Amino acid sequence: MFDKFANIFRIPDLRKRVMFTLGMLAVYRLGSHIPTPGINGQMLSEFFNQNSGSALGLVDLFSGGNLRKLTIFALGIMPYITASIIFQLLTVIYEPLAKLQKEGELGRRKITQWTRYVTVLLGIVQSFTIALTLTNTSTGSSMVTIPRMAFIPLCVLTLTAGTAFIMWLGEQITERGIGNGMSLLIFTGIVVGLPKGIEELYDKIKTNAWGTFTPVAVAILIAGMIAVVAFIVYVERSERRIPVQYAKRIVGRRMMGGQSTHLPLKVNSGGVMPVIFASSILSAPLLFAGMSFFGSAPLRDTAFFGPIIRNLAPGEPWYELLYIVAIIFFAYFYISIVFRPDDIADNMRKYGGFIPGIRPGKRTADFINDILTRITLVGALYLIIISLIPQLIISGIHFNHLWLIGPVFDKLPSWMTNGLGVTFYFGGTSLLIVVGVAMDTVQQVESQLIMRHYDGFTPKSGRIRGRKSW
Repeated sequence: MFDKFANIFRIPDLRKRVMFTLGMLAVYRLGSHIPTPGINGQMLSEFFNQNSGSALGLVDLFSGGNLRKLTIFALGIMPYITASIIFQLLTVIYEPLAKLQKEGELGRRKITQWTRYVTVLLGIVQSFTIALTLTNTSTGSSMVTIPRMAFIPLCVLTLTAGTAFIMWLGEQITERGIGNGMSLLIFTGIVVGLPKGIEELYDKIKTNAWGTFTPVAVAILIAGMIAVVAFIVYVERSERRIPVQYAKRIVGRRMMGGQSTHLPLKVNSGGVMPVIFASSILSAPLLFAGMSFFGSAPLRDTAFFGPIIRNLAPGEPWYELLYIVAIIFFAYFYISIVFRPDDIADNMRKYGGFIPGIRPGKRTADFINDILTRITLVGALYLIIISLIPQLIISGIHFNHLWLIGPVFDKLPSWMTNGLGVTFYFGGTSLLIVVGVAMDTVQQVESQLIMRHYDGFTPKSGRIRGRKSW
């Protein structure tokens, strides 16, 4: 294994790509220590501690903890992800944009350029709302140390420029590094919180908080974390193989075809994208409800919207139900964008391929679509399980808050309704991102090694199969 790892640095081009990627990630982490001018860091930290269970936690996760400190990279990559979601939705419902996507490289470049513009626009809107909230004086205090009229434009300019720079870093890693630039930035932001998470878990074990962290409970918790990671790796590498037979044909004086192969369909073809889409869609209104505009009270503090917002907060049953439905919807939606059975059936027929027992053409497309529909449901259920297990461990699901039937759930164990209070940074979404991006990165490096006639990290029978990044 060490010899295979050393092969990375024996290849000049691959060595340059790896070092360039590490350099870009170092720049990203350097910017995470530069605060926005005029911010009161102590008061901002107290504000995040008071709202640790809200939608701010998800936004802070994707920003790598930058939002908590309001650094120049506070918005992180979330505006770019949101812009990408918008254009992927539009390519399905807006025909001119769908035609532009089919034009090839030129069309994709135009869509990418428009995505950058929308990213900057979203950065301006989000940074403006953050600036208004931080300068709100309705509570009798302010989180900024300079005049409001000077802080708002400065905050908007700083955070928007930081978002544009992060977007540029991700594109540079994708083009000149080892690929998956945006994914690696999110991966880096999550991984840097691992030492702190382990330290906090150790402190809880040492002090035996709430009397739940016994040696047996700790062993079960660690074993459960390892089992979940192993389960993710197993499912991410699982695929349904459809046998494909190519008929023999004569081209010139040569006999072509006559071979058997297979069409691999991954169980989780959408990767972590359905979870990211679902989390982003649900967190947006919750984050907006906590904003204060021009000194007015946030929506979550009003008499009408307050109860609704509280019932749709993370950990509440209604939020988890919407989360499950959103994951299933986006799992099918995403796979309908990236995987087109009609195109696959046409290409198979063009080259003389067919599925044994299935007629070429529409029958083949319908057969592939039926299989894809079934395994996508399995992949969506897998994403739901991975997302809910950490939720139970960290903060639980508050079934006892349900209207009328809430008292029935009071008899459930406290760890199911209140969680174990484990402040572990690898929750459902973050755990999927970390494991998925790690597998994709290994696959990218391995493909570079194999292309240059070097052995990869895994045996030939167990190659790690990656997926498309976002």
